This record gives sequence, C-alpha cells and structure tokens, in this order.
Amino acid sequence: MEDIRAHALSVEKLLEVLKSSHSGIGEEEAEKRLALYGRNEVETDRESAASILLRQFKSPLVYILLTASLVALLMGERVDFLLIVGIVSVNALIGFFQEYRAMTTLESLRKMTELSAKVIRGGRLREIPSSTVVPGDIVLIEEGDVVPADIRLIDSRSLLIDESLLTGESVPVEKDHEALLPEDTPLYERKNLAFKGTLVVRGYGKGVVYATGFNTELGKISLRAGETSPDTPLTRALKSFSKRWMAVLVSLLSFLFLVGILQGRGFYEVGMLVIAELVSAVPEGLPIVITLVLVVGALRLSRRKTYIRYLPAAETLGSTSFIAADKTGTITQGKLKAQESFALDRDALILVSALCNNSDGKRGDPVEVALVRWLEEEGIDWRAIRESFPRVREFPFDTRRRLMATVHRTEDGYLLLVKGALESLSEMTTEIREELKKVHDEMAERGLRVLAFGIARLGEPPESLEGVKLKVVGLVGFIDPPKEGVKEAVETARKAGIRVIMITGDNLKTAKAVGSMVGIYRRGDWAIEGRQMESYTDEELYNLLKKTAVVARALPEDKYRIVRVLQSRGEIVAVTGDGVNDVPALKVADIGIAMGSGAQAAKDVAKMVITDNNLSVIVEAVRWGRVIARNIRRAIHYLLSASFGEVFLISSSFLMNLPFPLYPTQILWINLVTDGVQDKAFPFNREEIDLMRERPKKPESLFFDRSLLLDTLSTAAFMGTVNLLLFYYLLGKESYPLAVSITFTSVVVNQWFIGMQTIRELPFLYKPWRNFTMNPYIYLGLVAGVLLQLGALYLFPSYLHAEPLPTEGWFLVLTTSIGVFLFIELRKTLKFLFRKRGHS
Repeated sequence: MEDIRAHALSVEKLLEVLKSSHSGIGEEEAEKRLALYGRNEVETDRESAASILLRQFKSPLVYILLTASLVALLMGERVDFLLIVGIVSVNALIGFFQEYRAMTTLESLRKMTELSAKVIRGGRLREIPSSTVVPGDIVLIEEGDVVPADIRLIDSRSLLIDESLLTGESVPVEKDHEALLPEDTPLYERKNLAFKGTLVVRGYGKGVVYATGFNTELGKISLRAGETSPDTPLTRALKSFSKRWMAVLVSLLSFLFLVGILQGRGFYEVGMLVIAELVSAVPEGLPIVITLVLVVGALRLSRRKTYIRYLPAAETLGSTSFIAADKTGTITQGKLKAQESFALDRDALILVSALCNNSDGKRGDPVEVALVRWLEEEGIDWRAIRESFPRVREFPFDTRRRLMATVHRTEDGYLLLVKGALESLSEMTTEIREELKKVHDEMAERGLRVLAFGIARLGEPPESLEGVKLKVVGLVGFIDPPKEGVKEAVETARKAGIRVIMITGDNLKTAKAVGSMVGIYRRGDWAIEGRQMESYTDEELYNLLKKTAVVARALPEDKYRIVRVLQSRGEIVAVTGDGVNDVPALKVADIGIAMGSGAQAAKDVAKMVITDNNLSVIVEAVRWGRVIARNIRRAIHYLLSASFGEVFLISSSFLMNLPFPLYPTQILWINLVTDGVQDKAFPFNREEIDLMRERPKKPESLFFDRSLLLDTLSTAAFMGTVNLLLFYYLLGKESYPLAVSITFTSVVVNQWFIGMQTIRELPFLYKPWRNFTMNPYIYLGLVAGVLLQLGALYLFPSYLHAEPLPTEGWFLVLTTSIGVFLFIELRKTLKFLFRKRGHS
C-alpha cells in the first residue's frame, strides 16, 4: 500500500481514499484486504542455523589453523590434529550460539502485536486479533490499550498517548483529532495520529486504520532491524593481520623452498622444513586465548550489572570513541519531578496540587504523580486534604484548552480548581501579574515543563468553565532529573577521549537543560534538533557531530543516521536504547547497549544489557573493555613473539645450511608447555595504569599497531638470534641430538620469561611487587610448564627426539634466558622513560 500522509488529510478525505466510512468496512471486504495487504504483523525471513554456523569458519586465521591441523595429521600427530580442530570448533560454537540468540529480535517485535483490537465493521462493534486489522477498519482505543495499527483519529476525548516507544520523548503526547497538519510535520508532532505499539495513558479515541504491518512506523523500524551488525574491532584487526600473515608466510615458504632446492637439499628435507615452519608460524592457541579473555572479562562485567550477549563486544567497549546515549532512563531517572515552584498563595497552590489531581502517588499521569510526590516531600498530607474537600465534578483535560479542572464542596460553597498552561489560565482571569510571567518564562528557558494553578470560589458548582474568573496562585516546573553518578561518568568519559552525545525526543530547551546539569552540554558545544540533520550531507553532519553534545526532537531514523555517519568515518560507536524505536540503531552500532528494563526487542539485538540503567555503569564498562582489549593485546604479543622467534630460528638455520635446530614434534611441544599453559593466565591480568586517561585507539592499531609490531619482531629476532648462536656453538662441541635438546629447552625457557614479562608494560624495577600481584596465575602456569618439560627430558625423551641435559646445558639455557630478560627490560625501561619525558 502506498504511503498515505494521513495527518495532512481531513477525516472525510481519508475515508474516501481508504474506501471506508464511519461504520467501517464489511467482513467480506475485510477478508479481501487481509489477503491483499497481509497480516498486521512484523515478520521477516530467518537465517538458517546452518548458515550461521558455517559463517563462523569464514576467517583467514581459521584457514591457517585448519591447514596446520592437516599438516599435523599428515605427520601422524593425531592428538595435535584433534586439539587444533577442537579449538576451532569450540570457538565457532560460541559464536554460533551468541548469534542464534540474536535472531529472536523480530519474534519479539511480533509478540508486541499479539493483542486484540476493538473495531467497528459493518456498523457493529467487534473484538478481533490485532493481526487481522486491515486498512479502512474503524478502531476504538481507551486507557490501557496498545494501539493496534497506525490510525488517523476521528474522535478523541482527553486522549493522552505514551509514544516513547517510537520517539523517545519522556512525556505522553496530547492528541487532537480536529488538527489538520502540514505534510512535513515531524512524527512527534502528528497529534491527530496514533501509532501501532504505543500505549494509551488516558482518555478515549476512535480512528480509521491507514497502515498495518510493515507499513506502520513500528514496521518500518523492524525492517531496519534486519541489517547486519558490523564486525568488532578485534575481528577486523584479526582478519587484516591474518591476510597479511598468510601472504608473508606463503612468500617466506616459497623463498625457503627455492633456496633449499638451490642448496641441493632433497625434497623430503625441504618438505620437512615447510611443515616445521607452518607449525611454528601458526599461533593455534590464539582463538581460544582470546575467547578466554572475553569470557573472563564478561564475567567481571556481569558483577558490575553489565551482561555481554555477544562475546567480541566485550573488547569493542575499549575502542569506543562516541557514546550516543538516550536521555530518558540512561542519563535521567525516566520520571518527572517537581523541580521548582513559585507561589503567590502557597496554601492555595498546595490545595490545587492535591485536589486537581487523579494520581495516588504511584499510578496516573506522570505530572500528577510528580505533584503528589512533591507534596509528600513538603510534608503535606494530601490524602487528608482530599477527605476534607470532596470532589463533586471533574472537567477532564482538554487538549484544545490545555487545562484540567475539578470542583470541590466546602463548608460555605464550592471551589473550582484548575491546572494547565499559563496561556490557558490567562484567558480565565482578569489580569496576570508581570512577576508571574517573568518567572514562567525563566523556568521555560531552563527547560522545565511549567504548569500554572488557579482557584475560584463559587456559590454553586458550574456546568461549564465558560465565564468563570480565576485567581492564578502559582507555578510548578517539572523536569526528568539526572541520575546519581552521571555527571562524574561524563567527566571520566571526556578524560578518556570519548564524546557523549545525548539523544532525546524532548524539546531543545529541556534537552540543553539536562545536558548542562550532567556536564554533557558545555559552553562552545552545539545542540541541534533532529529535523536540522536533513539539510546536511554526511560529511557536513560528521563535522557537526564532533562539536555536538545534544540532539533533541530526534526520531529513530535520526539516531540511526548518526550511528552510520560516525561509523563511516572510522568512529567506534556505542548506542544505548530501551525501546523498539532504538532497535535499528542498536543493531548497526558497534556496540548496542540495551536497558534491562527496556523492550525485549531492544535487548535481543543489543550486544550488551545493563541492569542498572545508568550512564555511569556504561562508562565503567568501557574501562573494563579497555582492560579486556589490553589483555588481548598482551596475549597476541606473547603468542606472536614465540611463533615468530621459532620461525626466525628455523629459517636462519636453513639459510646457513645448518641442520634443523628443532623437530616439528618439539615445536608442537613448545607450544604446549609455553603458550599452552601461560597464555591461559592472560585473562586475569589486572589494570596496571589508569586506562581511562588514554584516548581511544583505532581498531586497526588497537591490537596490531607499529609499537606492538616492533616489540614483537625485536623480541622474536633477539630470541631467534641467541638460540641460533647457541645451536651453532653446540654443533661444534656436542652431538647433534644433544645440541637439539639444549636448543629445544632454551627456546622453552626463553618463552617462559617472555610470558612473565608480557603481563606488565612497565619495567620490572618500577613497583617490583606488582610483578607478583598483577597476575599470580602466570606463575601457576609456569610451574605446570616446568614439570611438563622435565618430564619430556627425563621421563619420555625419545618421544620428542630429546636427551637429558647435563649441568653445562642448563647453564647455557639460563644464560640465553637472562639475555632475553635483560633485552626486554631494557626496551621497556627506555619506553617508560620516553613516555615520562613526554608527559612532563
């Protein structure tokens, strides 16, 4: 069905377009339209489980690991083959189960429509499943109902609808069926429409359905929810590294193969070299170590009211450069509070607040609930006041006059009490004091929603409000107040180089006021409305967003575009949301953060859920995300230093026309007793320095930047060189088997030292006790590795082509290891001194 601008059409014209009437359509016509337009549901095709599972294996690193497993199988090492395949499979299954759960998104959206609807068909009132509502149906809605489809109101009485689901605006919207609006009226100002999925807070309405299913505003959102989430920074970095490493590996092996042939070596010998190089080059423990770091990090976050639904998202937190945060519920409490009051007659203001009010303090209109709580804070017994002044009549809130009135009996007559907009009350009084107007304007300028209160003493209860003269007795300003800890969290984020943009459906003044309270909006910052974004190109909008702190009157498509524009310029964006309107932005964000109390649809697409809906929890999660990312970086450095060191040793020996310094089985054993036991401790590293004082790093440099590359290559080259020299020395002094055994053990112990030194970035002598408290588990891994290596040398040496070491052999092993330790410490000390000089 074509898009109908229902808000710009009169009721009669729309009924004509829809070929309907005030009596609705007939049952036969309804069946035809149901077949033509489809059910009033939000559904989409599901990706098969098999497709999701296969996608987990589409990674260059996985290809390398599977190649290594085949090589191990060809060598007859079935245990290693099964181990590597097992690691890849476990990693794939974890990713599969996480993604499969996210597929429940659209089902949650559909559940929102599993309701009944009251419709008029053929002049008769019927109750039908909302999924069978069709365009042209006449629908009735009242307090407590969920609107079943997008409707143009035909009639309304004091109708108030909560549209935060779609617009994010915290205050319910007053509806007016008589309004006729311009075609370009924004969604949040279409007061003659009611939208599917929104909640009727008060009053009654009747309307004609003009859109169902995917043609509704809710349906359009669900279509965008089907978009693919972006890869995490770690995933992108690993893909980039794997491709480069595969290219380097193929080039190196091709070169060595050619050199071997030119040296006159046999094909078998050269083939053994290729196998040894491949086994050395592949850090097969990397996926499982990364998974362990993410799992441990996710467990730590769960203790801080943060639950990770998609494991790689844990490290994405550490790369975040922008946080696009909802105002309501994340920055503010999500409920109105009487912030300020101004009384010309305090007793009368209290009287009106207590009596012209239908709330019991827990339920009702948000403004009336806030008034009751304000009275309680002032120590006023509002229940006693209501008992003393019984109500005899109510004039419900009138959307055109923008006021509500009640009549109460007193000992000597009646009281007419009114609350509403000051402009409306002004029409019922002879004069408004200038002081009152000034205070009203000042409150409004500070972003408060201001209500005026009036009173009239009468002899008889009035039949209408016409001709009644009021005395205005005061004003009350309301706001959705900030949560505790948000201001401090904003400052922490700013120091960490993260820009927080507050996005809200509220008006600009209110948004700026709240933004100022929590430190998001400061002097020099920009605050814009969502509709202004249409006039900017993506490039212009990106430059604007770098200076923008507040986006008011924002629609779902505005939030979605903000995320996409920032991502297109390389920013890592975290988005918070709790409603269905947030689903598209949550899905495409680098990390979508849903509120635990929010809509199920939002939680299903989010990568992270927080049970304490507070920005401070998110900022603290970013800190732990940086710890997780730093631990992954350390693990990568350790594993690659070990792999590259072995490649350097083997390649150099081959180029020097020396025999193999290590057997392939020894290389696999090295990976077991060094990487296999020590790298499992890296997830438990603690924060060494205040990571929230560092600016966020780009994904491509977070895990594989120049600094890491230089550290890794220098460590690998030094370790490879000292062991090459050791092997060359031993060949002229000892037998070949013993030379290999000593070199084999030297490489193992060297890598233990590298592992112990990698847990810290600062030098060993800087706060030396931290070497033992940063991560005690590394030493448990070391003990296990020592026992395994001693077993290899003295219990089952023949299985690994090894021999027991003499005392001199252990001395040589210790000498190379101390050399590696001193080299790494020298490099760390120089970097530390250079960094301190840079900060001084």
